[in-house]
Amino acid sequence: MTQLLAISNLSVKFPTRFGVFDALEGVSLDVNAGEIHGLVGESGAGKSTVGSAVMGLLQSPGYVASGEIRFTGRNLVGLDSDDYHRLRGDRISMIFQDPQTSLNPLLTIATQMIETIRQHRKVDVHTARQQAINLLKETGLNDVDTRIDDYPHQFSGGMRQRVVIALALCTEPDLIIADEPTTALDVSVQKQILDLIRTLCTARNIGIILITHDIGVINEITDRVTVLRAGRVVESGTTEAVLGSPAEPYTKALMAAVPRLDKRLERFKNIIDDEPTELDDTHWKVEGASAGYATDWLLTNNERAHTSDALPSVSERPAILSIQDLEVTFGASGLGWFNRSHGVKALSGVSLQVMPGEVLGIVGESGSGKSTLAKAIVGLVNPSAGRMTFRDSELPPGRQRTRAHPSRREIQMVFQDPYSSLNNRKTVEHIISEPIQFYGLTDNESQTRKLVASVLELVGMPQRAMVKYPHQFSGGQRQRVAVARALVARPEFLICDEPTSALDVSIQAQILNLLKDLQQTFGLSILFISHNLAVIRQMADRVVVLQNGQLVETAGTESFFNSPQESYSQLLLRETPSLTF
Repeated sequence: MTQLLAISNLSVKFPTRFGVFDALEGVSLDVNAGEIHGLVGESGAGKSTVGSAVMGLLQSPGYVASGEIRFTGRNLVGLDSDDYHRLRGDRISMIFQDPQTSLNPLLTIATQMIETIRQHRKVDVHTARQQAINLLKETGLNDVDTRIDDYPHQFSGGMRQRVVIALALCTEPDLIIADEPTTALDVSVQKQILDLIRTLCTARNIGIILITHDIGVINEITDRVTVLRAGRVVESGTTEAVLGSPAEPYTKALMAAVPRLDKRLERFKNIIDDEPTELDDTHWKVEGASAGYATDWLLTNNERAHTSDALPSVSERPAILSIQDLEVTFGASGLGWFNRSHGVKALSGVSLQVMPGEVLGIVGESGSGKSTLAKAIVGLVNPSAGRMTFRDSELPPGRQRTRAHPSRREIQMVFQDPYSSLNNRKTVEHIISEPIQFYGLTDNESQTRKLVASVLELVGMPQRAMVKYPHQFSGGQRQRVAVARALVARPEFLICDEPTSALDVSIQAQILNLLKDLQQTFGLSILFISHNLAVIRQMADRVVVLQNGQLVETAGTESFFNSPQESYSQLLLRETPSLTF
């Protein structure tokens, strides 16, 4: 194979007011033509920094402190901006994580692609347009002759990513850096994009650096892999050797934390110790506050947890939530004969039950109705038809469900993105104490403060976190705060809508272990929504499959994963990247 890229002892530093941060230290790797080289590691490992250094796009004040980046024998370190500009896009291209932000929403796809081609090739507009059409066809986009004149917002996420790949190919580069190109995509669309990348790599003899934290994707598509941690190379080699027989303890721990599609694990291995906190956190305590206090408080009047040994089995007890023929329609209107719209049915005839103490997994692609179902249950959207009962009582639709209705407290939700679901202008103490005060669950401010500190400790956060703001924490820590906020309402039913999709594998393992512990301790019933089938296998007792707003299949977890009955379920399982080692 022809070597395209050789990185030798690369170190990248970022001066800050607190000192110099070493983003990369002594990183070495190489990429050959026709090869996909995977970079894997947690957030902050330095994966994207490697890509930015190769592209000459390190954010100021970051700089290459030492080492070499040789592209086809030419050292790129120290290259002036004009030379880098000619090289970038012409011979080295990049595919970014979010196609929505990497495409200009004000310009048509044709305009953006023609401009890119003509920037690097001396061709007329007609020739550039035809080249753009051919590239879009090569990436598998349909109806290219007409759709090329559409705007980015008129395409789905998978289609936008195909456009971004076509843009990266416009100048026929030798090397492409793909930074998390499938993170935001469903399993079926992800499979299509990965197959496309593999095909283009082989057909065009392109070298590709694939940056991702998804070990399943690395196993599915790469030829070689480099594992990074804290800016250093932990292990590097062929994908089969590194993932199949890892030599380093960190790589072994990383593999052990990955949810498996082929078997269920009772617990995930914790890759890292408890997340670092300030040195004086252990001495910062609210008097009487402890995880034990929170547990005792949450179990007070909790019949399902106190008497679980005496209760009948799950299958013999009445459902805590029952849904019959639920329909949700968006955009329907009746403003006259000519303006009448039947809208879009997000859910159609969905019926299901959740048993006490059960974790019910909901899977399906984007647009299948997963989140709409969750929002209908908590009253954020109004069903157009159907019936919902909670604990044998009718569950009113959203507009008729008053804030004082018992279900408002008894059904709580943990959202996908803790960045947007927590108020960054409020302290953690204020965020968690809000439901306590609203539902009148404590007698005074002192008791509320003690409870907040105790619940934080219960979910694995230091008590001192209560005086800080959400932006001062990592994604995993923020999600722990979100879980604590839901927990203090003393819910009986918890809805988790993609609670780990934005997290690294190590942090994902911690949050999944936390949810397992809380579910077992407090006997919670959980509706767990995810497009990651491997996570569903680890968490759910039963699985419900949704497609285009309709229920396709319901089965016990082991039965579903070992012998799915419906062709759509089989397709989802077949296209899910998984570990084969």
